[in-house]
Amino acid sequence: MNELVIDLEAEKKEILKRYRALLRACKPTMQKGDKKMIRRAFDMALESHQDMRRKSGEPYIYHPIAVAQIAAEEIGLGTTSIVCALLHDVVEDTDITLEDIEREFGKKTAKIIDGLTKISGVFDYNSSLQAENFRKMLLTLADDVRVILIKLADRLHNMRTMDFMPRDKQLKISSETVYLYAPLAHRLGLYTMKSELEDLSMKYMEPETYKSIARQLNEKRVERENFIRDFIEPINEILTEQGLKADIYGRPKSINSIWSKMRKKNIPFNEVYDLFAIRIILDSKPENEKSDSWKAYSIVTDLYRPNPDRLRDWISSPKANGYESLHTTVMGPRGQWVEVQIRTRRMNEIAEKGFAAHWKYKEASADSGLDQWIHKIRELLNNPEANALDFLDDFKMNLFSDEIFIFTPKGALIQLPINATALDFAFEIHTDIGAKCIGAKVNHKLVPLSHKLQNGDQVEIITSSKQTPKEDWLSFVVTAKAKSKIKSALKEEKRKIAEDGKEILERKLKSLKITYNSDNLYKLTYYFKLPSTQDMFYNVAKGIIDLKQLKEFAASEKVVENKPEKIEPIPIENFLKKAKGKDSDTLLIGEDLQKIDYKLSTCCNPIPGDDVFGFVTVSDGIKIHRTNCPNAAKLMANYGYRIVKAKWDSQKELAFLTGLRIRGIDDVGLINSITTVISSDFKVNMRSITVDSYEGIFDGSIMVFVNDTEHLDSLIGRLKEVKGVTSVTRFDSPDGSMEKAS
Repeated sequence: MNELVIDLEAEKKEILKRYRALLRACKPTMQKGDKKMIRRAFDMALESHQDMRRKSGEPYIYHPIAVAQIAAEEIGLGTTSIVCALLHDVVEDTDITLEDIEREFGKKTAKIIDGLTKISGVFDYNSSLQAENFRKMLLTLADDVRVILIKLADRLHNMRTMDFMPRDKQLKISSETVYLYAPLAHRLGLYTMKSELEDLSMKYMEPETYKSIARQLNEKRVERENFIRDFIEPINEILTEQGLKADIYGRPKSINSIWSKMRKKNIPFNEVYDLFAIRIILDSKPENEKSDSWKAYSIVTDLYRPNPDRLRDWISSPKANGYESLHTTVMGPRGQWVEVQIRTRRMNEIAEKGFAAHWKYKEASADSGLDQWIHKIRELLNNPEANALDFLDDFKMNLFSDEIFIFTPKGALIQLPINATALDFAFEIHTDIGAKCIGAKVNHKLVPLSHKLQNGDQVEIITSSKQTPKEDWLSFVVTAKAKSKIKSALKEEKRKIAEDGKEILERKLKSLKITYNSDNLYKLTYYFKLPSTQDMFYNVAKGIIDLKQLKEFAASEKVVENKPEKIEPIPIENFLKKAKGKDSDTLLIGEDLQKIDYKLSTCCNPIPGDDVFGFVTVSDGIKIHRTNCPNAAKLMANYGYRIVKAKWDSQKELAFLTGLRIRGIDDVGLINSITTVISSDFKVNMRSITVDSYEGIFDGSIMVFVNDTEHLDSLIGRLKEVKGVTSVTRFDSPDGSMEKAS
């Protein structure tokens, strides 16, 4: 008993210590009376969470304090946000109501906490409306961006403390993070947070790769630090000579970005050269920022030869999220490429703290890209008809894309995502101009609507009053605004045509002596296998369904007794119960399969030994995906309720198809050596082999049948030993395609 008291005393001291650290972090933004308000919020949180503990056994109050600390220190938010962060869980988890909060802290705080409570559903693991929840969350973003910033701080702390969660929840939360929260952090300019969120997600989604890269980074640390010191020294000397004050340091790249590079270029760790970036942060007066940055650039490129293709000037044209910096890649003293980033203190604060720092310097900057972006989100959210999943895809596409700058005929600057077309530009100017657009002049040359724009193009739109939006437009526009406006115009058009079809159908049914009522309309829709009555009216108006077919329907004896059965959600629930079984919630893949229909998905070709999960589809039973499948994050983030834990049952007899990409120096007999290893030494069956050889380089893809990952790894190891082979990697899909979630 005594021991518990000592424990509680120690905890009290720890809580107080963390609270004081929070106050220190809040100091820069504090004004008179703020300390009292933060204390009141802390007391309320402490009291309402007093009997609650986290999965790790720690007092729950550690979490709100940590979220508030992240909001203050890493995002730079002010007192209102700190109060909201401390209280972000009380309305949902305790007896305290929004009215109590409004009475105690005012309307603004209550509104933000209401927003945070509304989006807590994103953590609801049984929810079948994951995309709808994300959409709700984004609605709050348009209302008050602090809601999202506190939610990001909340997510970051949850990711940092996820070790005690069960594996399936770790996967689900990581997928959600990488699918939506990391891109949001990126778009709000919180680069440091974005990198950490991606790294933490990778730690749970691909633990082996993560550990391996972290280990290799650590092994080379001393060597790297020596290199950075030698590289920086001469720059520092000349900067000081020229009277420029600056901090210069080397910053390692995130594990996730190194892994992306390894995958994209298909190279091993030791061939990734830019494992770090050198950052030069200048102390500059606002009026000298641009000239000082270019002065520093000139000093660096006098010392080290730059790569002419790798200069990025985000100072003259900042990114839409406010990011400003000069990036160049130079050849270092030991013959390796080094990325150098040059920026001022103000620019660095905006890059680290994003949105919040951006407001702080608001007076200094003109109308910002961030304001325009939030305005775009509001527009997107005001489109009431968008399907939540389509909306999320469109939204994500606009979150991640880099910008290009396009000029109007009068020289105004419009920002668009990369790959935007002339039609996107037309919709960006005005919905009516987009809807009536028939072509464009790009740099005074006539181009079609689908023409992809390049950075710096000048575009003039040509319209016609007779033009209306077409279905095929959706295949080439990339902005969410253009997509949603085209979709709603097409829907409206279809609705008008369907209205005419309704009248035509009524007349035709009368002539066939069939009563025009909802029951018969339903039977007709089912007979023609159409998704809705509106589709049927539309097909009648377009002449796709004619009198002859209606007569066939009347004559047919096939009367539908009941309404066609809805496939979802009941079968999925049943499937899940069946899949999870009585005693275990894990699906076993293999021979004693509890008679469950499962398929191995073609987008990632899982084989025994891979870390996998089951995804319940509407029409194909359960599909097995690898947890690092290109589609995994999307499936887990949007359809968490359909995920089934899965593991391989022991088996040796079954063979699974997987692909190997082999590269090497083309030599006489190389292909013979490879096939010998596969067929004779390993007794593995090959299904197909394609080989390209150009200028002495051999590049082959081989589809082979293996038993499991162990079998595959030893085959890869043996192939690497073949003389002339430089790399052997597994690839997922034979055609590189991605599978749709059905």
